[in-house]
Amino acid sequence: MGFSKLGLADGILKAVTNKGYDQPSPIQEQAIPVVLQGKDIMAAAQTGTGKTAGFVLPILQILSKGELAKSNQVRTLILTPTRELAAQVHTSALDYGKQLPLKSVVVFGGVKINPQMQKLRSGADILVATPGRLLDLYSQNALKFEQLEFLVFDEADRMLDMGFIHDIKRILKILPAKRQTLMFSATFSDSIRKLAKTLVSDPVEISVTPRNTTVKSVKQWIHPVDKSKKQALLTHLIQERSWYQVLVFSRTKHGANRIATQLGKKNISAAAIHGNKSQGARTRALADFKAGKVNVLVATDIAARGIDIIQLPVVVNFDLPNVPEDYVHRIGRTGRAGSTGEAISLVSADEAKQLFDIERLTQKKLERIMVDDFIPSHDVPETGAKLPRVQNKKPNNNNNKNKPRRKNPTNNKKPANFWHNKSKKKPAKI
Repeated sequence: MGFSKLGLADGILKAVTNKGYDQPSPIQEQAIPVVLQGKDIMAAAQTGTGKTAGFVLPILQILSKGELAKSNQVRTLILTPTRELAAQVHTSALDYGKQLPLKSVVVFGGVKINPQMQKLRSGADILVATPGRLLDLYSQNALKFEQLEFLVFDEADRMLDMGFIHDIKRILKILPAKRQTLMFSATFSDSIRKLAKTLVSDPVEISVTPRNTTVKSVKQWIHPVDKSKKQALLTHLIQERSWYQVLVFSRTKHGANRIATQLGKKNISAAAIHGNKSQGARTRALADFKAGKVNVLVATDIAARGIDIIQLPVVVNFDLPNVPEDYVHRIGRTGRAGSTGEAISLVSADEAKQLFDIERLTQKKLERIMVDDFIPSHDVPETGAKLPRVQNKKPNNNNNKNKPRRKNPTNNKKPANFWHNKSKKKPAKI
Protein backbone atom coordinates (compact mmCIF):
# COMPACT_ATOMS: atom_id res chain seq x y z
CA MET A 1 0.00 0.00 0.00
CA GLY A 2 1.32 3.43 -0.95
CA PHE A 3 0.83 6.65 1.00
CA SER A 4 -1.67 7.81 -1.64
CA LYS A 5 -4.14 5.16 -0.46
CA LEU A 6 -4.15 6.44 3.14
CA GLY A 7 -6.34 9.44 2.34
CA LEU A 8 -3.67 12.12 2.69
CA ALA A 9 -3.79 15.45 0.83
CA ASP A 10 -1.61 16.09 -2.23
CA GLY A 11 0.54 18.63 -0.39
CA ILE A 12 1.37 16.11 2.33
CA LEU A 13 2.03 13.35 -0.21
CA LYS A 14 4.44 15.63 -2.06
CA ALA A 15 6.33 16.35 1.16
CA VAL A 16 6.53 12.63 1.94
CA THR A 17 7.89 11.93 -1.55
CA ASN A 18 10.47 14.70 -1.17
CA LYS A 19 11.67 12.99 2.01
CA GLY A 20 12.32 9.85 -0.08
CA TYR A 21 9.47 7.66 1.15
CA ASP A 22 7.03 5.84 -1.12
CA GLN A 23 5.66 3.07 1.11
CA PRO A 24 4.34 3.50 4.65
CA SER A 25 5.90 1.46 7.44
CA PRO A 26 3.65 -1.02 9.29
CA ILE A 27 2.99 1.41 12.17
CA GLN A 28 2.13 4.20 9.72
CA GLU A 29 -0.14 1.94 7.68
CA GLN A 30 -2.13 0.98 10.77
CA ALA A 31 -2.07 4.23 12.77
CA ILE A 32 -2.80 6.86 10.12
CA PRO A 33 -6.32 5.59 9.20
CA VAL A 34 -7.24 5.30 12.91
CA VAL A 35 -6.19 8.88 13.64
CA LEU A 36 -8.07 10.12 10.57
CA GLN A 37 -11.19 8.39 11.91
CA GLY A 38 -10.97 10.55 15.05
CA LYS A 39 -10.22 7.72 17.49
CA ASP A 40 -7.85 7.67 20.47
CA ILE A 41 -4.88 5.40 20.03
CA MET A 42 -2.22 3.50 21.98
CA ALA A 43 0.48 2.42 19.56
CA ALA A 44 3.57 0.35 20.31
CA ALA A 45 6.29 -0.02 17.71
CA GLN A 46 10.03 -0.50 17.85
CA THR A 47 12.22 2.59 17.74
CA GLY A 48 13.19 3.62 14.22
CA THR A 49 10.02 2.35 12.53
CA GLY A 50 8.49 5.72 11.66
CA LYS A 51 6.27 6.39 14.69
CA THR A 52 6.61 10.17 14.37
CA ALA A 53 5.16 10.27 10.85
CA GLY A 54 2.48 7.88 12.10
CA PHE A 55 0.88 10.73 14.07
CA VAL A 56 2.26 13.87 12.37
CA LEU A 57 0.87 13.05 8.90
CA PRO A 58 -2.79 12.46 9.88
CA ILE A 59 -2.73 15.42 12.29
CA LEU A 60 -1.53 17.70 9.47
CA GLN A 61 -4.30 16.33 7.28
CA ILE A 62 -7.03 17.14 9.81
CA LEU A 63 -5.60 20.51 10.87
CA SER A 64 -5.37 21.69 7.25
CA LYS A 65 -9.16 21.47 6.95
CA GLY A 66 -9.96 23.47 10.09
CA GLU A 67 -9.67 27.01 11.38
CA LEU A 68 -6.08 28.18 11.93
CA ALA A 69 -4.85 28.82 15.46
CA LYS A 70 -5.77 32.19 16.94
CA SER A 71 -3.56 34.33 19.16
CA ASN A 72 -1.79 32.21 21.82
CA GLN A 73 -4.07 29.26 21.02
CA VAL A 74 -2.78 25.71 20.49
CA ARG A 75 -4.57 23.20 18.26
CA THR A 76 -2.20 20.25 18.75
CA LEU A 77 -0.02 19.63 21.79
CA ILE A 78 2.76 17.06 21.40
CA LEU A 79 4.55 16.26 24.67
CA THR A 80 8.04 14.74 24.64
CA PRO A 81 10.40 13.84 27.50
CA THR A 82 13.50 15.57 26.13
CA ARG A 83 14.59 18.69 24.29
CA GLU A 84 16.27 16.65 21.56
CA LEU A 85 13.14 14.65 20.83
CA ALA A 86 11.03 17.82 20.84
CA ALA A 87 13.33 19.38 18.24
CA GLN A 88 13.22 16.21 16.14
CA VAL A 89 9.40 16.02 16.13
CA HIS A 90 9.19 19.75 15.32
CA THR A 91 11.48 19.22 12.33
CA SER A 92 9.23 16.43 11.08
CA ALA A 93 6.16 18.66 11.41
CA LEU A 94 7.91 21.40 9.42
CA ASP A 95 9.12 19.00 6.72
CA TYR A 96 5.79 17.27 6.18
CA GLY A 97 3.77 20.49 6.47
CA LYS A 98 5.78 22.61 4.01
CA GLN A 99 2.89 22.76 1.55
CA LEU A 100 0.33 23.71 4.24
CA PRO A 101 -0.52 27.08 5.87
CA LEU A 102 0.07 25.67 9.35
CA LYS A 103 2.40 26.98 12.06
CA SER A 104 4.53 24.63 14.16
CA VAL A 105 6.37 25.83 17.28
CA VAL A 106 8.74 23.99 19.62
CA VAL A 107 9.40 24.98 23.25
CA PHE A 108 11.70 23.48 25.86
CA GLY A 109 13.82 24.49 28.82
CA GLY A 110 17.47 25.45 28.87
CA VAL A 111 16.95 28.48 26.61
CA LYS A 112 15.38 31.92 27.09
CA ILE A 113 11.61 31.91 27.41
CA ASN A 114 10.84 35.34 25.90
CA PRO A 115 11.52 34.38 22.24
CA GLN A 116 9.22 31.39 22.71
CA MET A 117 6.48 33.62 24.11
CA GLN A 118 6.79 35.90 21.09
CA LYS A 119 6.40 32.99 18.67
CA LEU A 120 3.24 31.87 20.46
CA ARG A 121 1.52 35.25 20.20
CA SER A 122 0.24 34.40 16.72
CA GLY A 123 -0.84 30.93 17.88
CA ALA A 124 0.43 27.43 17.06
CA ASP A 125 -1.39 24.81 15.04
CA ILE A 126 1.21 22.36 16.37
CA LEU A 127 3.11 22.91 19.61
CA VAL A 128 5.86 20.44 20.52
CA ALA A 129 6.88 20.85 24.15
CA THR A 130 8.61 19.39 27.16
CA PRO A 131 6.35 19.44 30.26
CA GLY A 132 8.33 21.84 32.43
CA ARG A 133 8.61 24.63 29.88
CA LEU A 134 4.98 24.17 28.85
CA LEU A 135 3.85 24.83 32.43
CA ASP A 136 6.16 27.86 32.67
CA LEU A 137 4.60 29.36 29.53
CA TYR A 138 1.08 28.65 30.73
CA SER A 139 1.76 30.32 34.07
CA GLN A 140 2.74 33.47 32.13
CA ASN A 141 -0.49 33.38 30.09
CA ALA A 142 1.40 32.63 26.87
CA LEU A 143 -0.79 29.62 26.06
CA LYS A 144 -4.50 28.95 25.65
CA PHE A 145 -6.15 25.65 24.82
CA GLU A 146 -9.72 26.52 23.78
CA GLN A 147 -8.88 25.36 20.23
CA LEU A 148 -7.10 22.17 21.27
CA GLU A 149 -7.95 19.18 19.05
CA PHE A 150 -5.07 16.75 19.66
CA LEU A 151 -2.94 15.69 22.63
CA VAL A 152 0.00 13.45 21.73
CA PHE A 153 2.33 11.62 24.11
CA ASP A 154 5.54 10.72 22.30
CA GLU A 155 7.68 8.18 24.17
CA ALA A 156 4.57 7.66 26.30
CA ASP A 157 6.25 5.23 28.68
CA ARG A 158 8.73 7.88 29.78
CA MET A 159 6.12 10.63 29.89
CA LEU A 160 4.02 8.67 32.37
CA ASP A 161 6.75 7.44 34.71
CA MET A 162 7.48 8.93 38.13
CA GLY A 163 9.81 11.59 36.75
CA PHE A 164 7.07 13.31 34.75
CA ILE A 165 3.69 12.15 36.00
CA HIS A 166 3.16 15.08 38.39
CA ASP A 167 3.71 17.61 35.61
CA ILE A 168 1.50 15.57 33.28
CA LYS A 169 -1.34 15.62 35.82
CA ARG A 170 -1.04 19.40 36.10
CA ILE A 171 -1.12 19.73 32.30
CA LEU A 172 -4.18 17.51 31.94
CA LYS A 173 -6.12 19.73 34.35
CA ILE A 174 -5.69 22.75 32.05
CA LEU A 175 -6.64 20.94 28.82
CA PRO A 176 -10.21 20.52 27.54
CA ALA A 177 -11.68 17.08 28.11
CA LYS A 178 -12.94 16.92 24.54
CA ARG A 179 -9.88 16.08 22.48
CA GLN A 180 -8.28 13.23 20.56
CA THR A 181 -5.47 11.61 22.55
CA LEU A 182 -2.65 9.67 20.86
CA MET A 183 0.02 7.64 22.67
CA PHE A 184 3.08 6.30 20.89
CA SER A 185 5.97 4.38 22.43
CA ALA A 186 8.44 1.59 21.76
CA THR A 187 7.54 -0.05 25.06
CA PHE A 188 4.63 -0.16 27.50
CA SER A 189 5.33 -1.75 30.87
CA ASP A 190 2.28 -3.24 32.59
CA SER A 191 2.07 -0.39 35.12
CA ILE A 192 2.44 2.32 32.47
CA ARG A 193 -0.06 0.53 30.25
CA LYS A 194 -2.62 0.54 33.07
CA LEU A 195 -2.06 4.25 33.73
CA ALA A 196 -2.17 5.12 30.03
CA LYS A 197 -5.61 3.58 29.64
CA THR A 198 -7.01 6.04 32.17
CA LEU A 199 -6.00 8.96 29.93
CA VAL A 200 -7.58 7.79 26.67
CA SER A 201 -11.18 7.11 25.66
CA ASP A 202 -11.90 3.67 24.18
CA PRO A 203 -8.50 3.58 22.45
CA VAL A 204 -7.56 1.50 19.44
CA GLU A 205 -4.50 -0.50 20.46
CA ILE A 206 -1.87 -1.10 17.80
CA SER A 207 1.22 -3.23 18.17
CA VAL A 208 3.12 -3.98 15.00
CA THR A 209 5.54 -6.26 16.87
CA PRO A 210 5.30 -8.30 20.08
CA ARG A 211 5.45 -6.02 23.11
CA ASN A 212 8.89 -4.91 24.30
CA THR A 213 10.81 -6.81 21.64
CA THR A 214 14.03 -5.56 20.08
CA VAL A 215 14.74 -4.85 16.43
CA LYS A 216 15.88 -7.95 14.51
CA SER A 217 18.35 -5.90 12.45
CA VAL A 218 20.37 -5.18 15.62
CA LYS A 219 22.91 -7.84 16.59
CA GLN A 220 23.18 -8.01 20.38
CA TRP A 221 25.71 -9.57 22.73
CA ILE A 222 27.47 -8.93 26.04
CA HIS A 223 31.10 -8.85 27.11
CA PRO A 224 31.41 -10.07 30.73
CA VAL A 225 33.99 -7.89 32.47
CA ASP A 226 34.94 -6.81 35.97
CA LYS A 227 33.57 -3.36 36.78
CA SER A 228 37.06 -1.93 37.33
CA LYS A 229 38.04 -2.92 33.77
CA LYS A 230 35.03 -1.50 31.91
CA GLN A 231 36.69 1.77 30.91
CA ALA A 232 39.78 -0.03 29.62
CA LEU A 233 37.63 -2.52 27.69
CA LEU A 234 35.59 0.24 26.08
CA THR A 235 38.77 1.99 24.96
CA HIS A 236 40.15 -1.31 23.66
CA LEU A 237 37.01 -2.08 21.63
CA ILE A 238 36.86 1.38 20.06
CA GLN A 239 40.53 1.26 19.04
CA GLU A 240 40.71 -2.44 18.09
CA ARG A 241 37.55 -2.39 15.97
CA SER A 242 38.07 1.12 14.55
CA TRP A 243 34.61 2.30 15.57
CA TYR A 244 34.16 5.76 14.08
CA GLN A 245 30.71 6.51 15.55
CA VAL A 246 29.62 5.02 18.88
CA LEU A 247 26.77 5.91 21.20
CA VAL A 248 27.65 4.88 24.77
CA PHE A 249 25.06 4.71 27.55
CA SER A 250 25.88 5.52 31.16
CA ARG A 251 23.46 5.06 34.05
CA THR A 252 24.46 8.37 35.67
CA LYS A 253 25.38 11.91 34.61
CA HIS A 254 28.63 11.78 36.58
CA GLY A 255 29.48 8.47 34.92
CA ALA A 256 28.85 9.95 31.46
CA ASN A 257 31.27 12.81 32.18
CA ARG A 258 33.90 10.43 33.53
CA ILE A 259 33.69 8.08 30.53
CA ALA A 260 34.02 10.95 28.04
CA THR A 261 36.98 12.44 29.94
CA GLN A 262 38.83 9.11 30.11
CA LEU A 263 38.30 8.48 26.39
CA GLY A 264 39.67 11.95 25.64
CA LYS A 265 42.85 11.08 27.55
CA LYS A 266 43.28 8.16 25.13
CA ASN A 267 42.98 10.50 22.13
CA ILE A 268 39.44 9.36 21.35
CA SER A 269 37.18 12.34 20.66
CA ALA A 270 34.16 12.09 22.97
CA ALA A 271 31.40 14.26 24.39
CA ALA A 272 28.82 13.73 27.13
CA ILE A 273 25.15 14.64 26.90
CA HIS A 274 22.78 14.65 29.89
CA GLY A 275 20.27 16.75 31.82
CA ASN A 276 22.88 18.87 33.63
CA LYS A 277 24.37 20.10 30.36
CA SER A 278 23.13 23.39 28.95
CA GLN A 279 20.95 23.21 25.87
CA GLY A 280 23.70 24.84 23.83
CA ALA A 281 26.23 22.22 24.92
CA ARG A 282 23.80 19.37 24.19
CA THR A 283 22.99 20.75 20.74
CA ARG A 284 26.67 21.23 19.86
CA ALA A 285 27.63 17.75 21.09
CA LEU A 286 24.90 16.09 19.05
CA ALA A 287 25.71 18.15 15.94
CA ASP A 288 29.43 17.32 16.23
CA PHE A 289 28.61 13.63 16.68
CA LYS A 290 26.37 13.57 13.61
CA ALA A 291 29.02 15.42 11.59
CA GLY A 292 31.77 12.99 12.63
CA LYS A 293 33.75 15.61 14.57
CA VAL A 294 33.14 13.56 17.73
CA ASN A 295 33.52 9.79 17.53
CA VAL A 296 31.86 8.86 20.82
CA LEU A 297 28.73 10.36 22.35
CA VAL A 298 28.16 9.32 25.97
CA ALA A 299 24.55 9.74 27.08
CA THR A 300 22.17 9.01 29.92
CA ASP A 301 18.85 7.34 29.14
CA ILE A 302 16.63 10.38 29.21
CA ALA A 303 19.03 12.55 27.20
CA ALA A 304 19.25 9.91 24.49
CA ARG A 305 15.51 9.98 23.75
CA GLY A 306 15.24 11.72 20.40
CA ILE A 307 18.77 11.03 19.18
CA ASP A 308 18.03 10.03 15.60
CA ILE A 309 21.14 9.27 13.56
CA ILE A 310 20.84 7.53 10.21
CA GLN A 311 22.84 4.30 10.09
CA LEU A 312 24.38 4.65 13.55
CA PRO A 313 26.53 1.50 13.58
CA VAL A 314 27.22 0.81 17.26
CA VAL A 315 25.53 1.26 20.63
CA VAL A 316 27.41 0.30 23.81
CA ASN A 317 25.80 -0.15 27.22
CA PHE A 318 28.61 0.81 29.58
CA ASP A 319 26.11 0.21 32.41
CA LEU A 320 22.94 -1.82 32.13
CA PRO A 321 19.79 0.21 32.85
CA ASN A 322 17.82 -0.41 36.04
CA VAL A 323 14.58 -0.40 34.04
CA PRO A 324 14.65 -3.20 31.42
CA GLU A 325 12.39 -1.28 29.00
CA ASP A 326 15.15 1.34 28.72
CA TYR A 327 17.36 -1.33 27.14
CA VAL A 328 14.89 -1.58 24.24
CA HIS A 329 14.99 2.19 23.75
CA ARG A 330 18.77 2.31 24.00
CA ILE A 331 19.56 -0.27 21.34
CA GLY A 332 16.77 1.15 19.18
CA ARG A 333 19.11 4.06 18.40
CA THR A 334 20.86 1.73 15.93
CA GLY A 335 19.35 -0.50 13.25
CA ARG A 336 16.87 2.22 12.28
CA ALA A 337 14.81 2.40 9.08
CA GLY A 338 16.01 -0.96 7.79
CA SER A 339 19.74 -0.50 8.41
CA THR A 340 21.75 -2.92 10.55
CA GLY A 341 23.54 -2.23 13.81
CA GLU A 342 25.34 -3.70 16.79
CA ALA A 343 24.47 -3.38 20.47
CA ILE A 344 27.16 -4.43 22.94
CA SER A 345 26.75 -4.47 26.71
CA LEU A 346 29.66 -4.47 29.16
CA VAL A 347 28.29 -6.50 32.06
CA SER A 348 29.85 -7.03 35.47
CA ALA A 349 28.78 -9.65 38.01
CA ASP A 350 26.82 -7.16 40.12
CA GLU A 351 24.58 -6.42 37.12
CA ALA A 352 23.25 -9.98 36.85
CA LYS A 353 19.76 -9.01 37.99
CA GLN A 354 19.49 -6.22 35.41
CA LEU A 355 20.69 -8.64 32.73
CA PHE A 356 18.12 -11.28 33.68
CA ASP A 357 15.36 -8.68 33.71
CA ILE A 358 16.31 -7.58 30.18
CA GLU A 359 16.42 -11.16 28.91
CA ARG A 360 13.04 -11.93 30.44
CA LEU A 361 11.49 -8.78 28.99
CA THR A 362 12.83 -9.28 25.47
CA GLN A 363 12.57 -13.09 25.59
CA LYS A 364 16.08 -13.23 24.18
CA LYS A 365 19.20 -14.71 25.75
CA LEU A 366 22.15 -12.47 25.00
CA GLU A 367 25.27 -14.21 23.73
CA ARG A 368 28.26 -13.92 26.08
CA ILE A 369 31.61 -13.27 24.41
CA MET A 370 34.83 -13.09 26.39
CA VAL A 371 37.53 -10.63 25.34
CA ASP A 372 41.16 -11.67 25.74
CA ASP A 373 42.92 -9.81 28.55
CA PHE A 374 39.53 -8.81 30.00
CA ILE A 375 38.18 -12.14 31.24
CA PRO A 376 36.49 -11.30 34.55
CA SER A 377 37.56 -12.75 37.87
CA HIS A 378 33.92 -12.59 38.97
CA ASP A 379 31.68 -14.51 36.57
CA VAL A 380 28.31 -13.23 35.43
CA PRO A 381 25.80 -15.99 36.34
CA GLU A 382 23.95 -17.70 33.51
CA THR A 383 20.29 -16.87 32.95
CA GLY A 384 18.11 -18.87 35.27
CA ALA A 385 20.85 -19.36 37.82
CA LYS A 386 20.06 -18.27 41.36
CA LEU A 387 21.09 -14.69 41.91
CA PRO A 388 23.81 -14.20 44.51
CA ARG A 389 22.36 -12.86 47.73
CA VAL A 390 23.35 -9.36 48.71
CA GLN A 391 25.08 -9.43 52.09
CA ASN A 392 23.95 -6.53 54.28
CA LYS A 393 26.57 -5.18 56.62
CA LYS A 394 25.70 -5.73 60.27
CA PRO A 395 25.81 -2.69 62.51
CA ASN A 396 28.73 -2.36 64.89
CA ASN A 397 27.24 -2.72 68.38
CA ASN A 398 30.09 -0.69 69.80
CA ASN A 399 29.09 2.37 67.82
CA ASN A 400 25.63 3.81 68.41
CA LYS A 401 25.78 5.76 65.14
CA ASN A 402 25.65 2.53 63.16
CA LYS A 403 22.59 1.10 64.92
CA PRO A 404 19.31 0.99 62.98
CA ARG A 405 17.47 4.24 63.66
CA ARG A 406 14.12 2.64 64.44
CA LYS A 407 15.65 0.61 67.24
CA ASN A 408 17.19 3.71 68.75
CA PRO A 409 14.63 6.49 68.25
CA THR A 410 16.36 8.88 70.63
CA ASN A 411 19.64 8.78 68.71
CA ASN A 412 19.89 11.41 65.91
CA LYS A 413 16.13 11.71 65.83
CA LYS A 414 14.75 13.03 62.53
CA PRO A 415 11.47 14.76 61.70
CA ALA A 416 8.48 12.49 61.16
CA ASN A 417 8.54 12.99 57.39
CA PHE A 418 12.30 12.43 57.02
CA TRP A 419 12.12 8.90 55.66
CA HIS A 420 9.39 9.79 53.19
CA ASN A 421 11.27 12.79 51.81
CA LYS A 422 14.53 10.96 51.57
CA SER A 423 13.09 8.19 49.40
CA LYS A 424 11.06 10.47 47.15
CA LYS A 425 12.24 10.25 43.55
CA LYS A 426 13.43 13.54 42.06
CA PRO A 427 11.66 14.78 38.91
CA ALA A 428 13.51 14.19 35.66
CA LYS A 429 15.56 17.15 34.51
CA ILE A 430 14.77 18.18 30.94
